[in-house]
Amino acid sequence: MEAFKTIIFLVNIFSALAVIVLVLLQHGKGADAGAAFGSGSAQGVFGAAGSANFLSRGTALAAVLFFASCLGLGYFSANQSSGLNFDQPAPTTQSVPAPAAAPATGQVVPD
Repeated sequence: MEAFKTIIFLVNIFSALAVIVLVLLQHGKGADAGAAFGSGSAQGVFGAAGSANFLSRGTALAAVLFFASCLGLGYFSANQSSGLNFDQPAPTTQSVPAPAAAPATGQVVPD
């Protein structure tokens, strides 16, 4: 189970980095995709549809992987059986009983 959590954690890290990189690679609505590849167009690199479809689909796929891995990590975190669990009270130590009252000195108290 621990290995599965590690795999999900790694998928989470790599998908987060992929989302960051793919978003930074995308151009705004007014920018030319050809400016990033010199004076030519981007059709030779990404196909006839251009870079918008490739980058947007890659971003969508990375985002789906990221959200799915976040949900998986949240599920494992909520259902953990060992380790620190904040829902249960902290374990208490045995308390030492209070000392008994001091012995009587033999004085008699009148009624």
